[in-house]
Amino acid sequence: MARRERVVRMSVEQPLWRALTGYRLLTMVYAVAIFVFGRDAYERPWVAIGFLGVLVVWTLATLPKVAAAASCTRRFLVADLTIALTGILLTPLADVHAQQFDGPTLPTIWTAGSVLAYAIKGGWRWAAFASSLVAAANLVERGSPSRDTLHNVLLVWIASVAIGYVVEIARASERTLARALEIEAATRERERLARDIHDSVLQVLAMVQRRGTAIGGEAAELGRMAGEQEVALRTLVAGGLSRPSLVSEDEAEGAVVRIVEEPDDDPAGPVDLRTLLAPRAGARVTLADPGAPVPLPPEAARELAAAVGAALDNVRRHAGDGAQAWILVEDWGDEVIVTVRDDGPGIPEGRLAQAEGEGRMGVALSIRGRLRDLGGTAELISVPGQGTEVELKVPRARGGKAGTR
Repeated sequence: MARRERVVRMSVEQPLWRALTGYRLLTMVYAVAIFVFGRDAYERPWVAIGFLGVLVVWTLATLPKVAAAASCTRRFLVADLTIALTGILLTPLADVHAQQFDGPTLPTIWTAGSVLAYAIKGGWRWAAFASSLVAAANLVERGSPSRDTLHNVLLVWIASVAIGYVVEIARASERTLARALEIEAATRERERLARDIHDSVLQVLAMVQRRGTAIGGEAAELGRMAGEQEVALRTLVAGGLSRPSLVSEDEAEGAVVRIVEEPDDDPAGPVDLRTLLAPRAGARVTLADPGAPVPLPPEAARELAAAVGAALDNVRRHAGDGAQAWILVEDWGDEVIVTVRDDGPGIPEGRLAQAEGEGRMGVALSIRGRLRDLGGTAELISVPGQGTEVELKVPRARGGKAGTR
């Protein structure tokens, strides 16, 4: 049955672009308000009115340009910074006293928005370039700059460079996170395939080996060959999970695409876990479940039933044909607990670690791996001579409970 892995990427830059859009609108209104309330001080108000008219039209018309990095082109950045620099240099023409009393320039703090666009788009180097041009224009506009002018110029330069540097760090972190998510998704898919192999091919090969050895003759040779293939396949599965895949990114991407494009035939509603566990019951397996349905999401129900099947396979393989097993299903509302217990000889201490070292990943993959992927836990308790008990706990997803007691 197909599994769909989806990696959702969120750009760390998008909030910065939204903030820049709001900043440009607010500072546009601020620049107009400064002129309206101080228009009597302008010697040539028509110069200020002409520039501010262009500023308003440009700001409103280019809002889509500062909505994302893709739309903020180099051509737009050059034109935007040119308008800011032009406004700064036109200030003495509109207001002669601005040079003498350190008055605000025509674009005022709107200019910082142009510099910030450079910082967000291109990082600290672009920010340093744009803020240096703004600093030069301010020094030319003032003629003989005061200490306050130098202070403001230096502040804009340092702030823009710092923001550009932070953006570069955020981009690098975003790329690292995206790569880590891709590796995690690929690892989960490899583990799922390994579980499927363990529950199907490896189990059949082990059975052929045991039956062939018991029958003897030519069947014994087939059993020996099946045993060799089982060992080789276990080694391959264990090796694939212990180290990253040595394939190119294009090959890995192609593999993921093939997996994602498989049809998803999951049922729409919850699945009653009891219907999946009922076939497991038999002469030597006793099933005890609640009288009411135990609904779980389809994937959770299937994986939990598969983990129970893996536990029963271990009972048949290691506890002997005469061992008795019991399955207890408990529905606690927020979680479902399934316990598998047997009356076999138990597991000697250190045997599980030895089995994993030999590539026998039944407990690690088919049981614990499945429960981990579901957000649950698998606890194994075994005392030599007193049988083994496996407790599987699965949290119920929101909205998954319906009709339970």
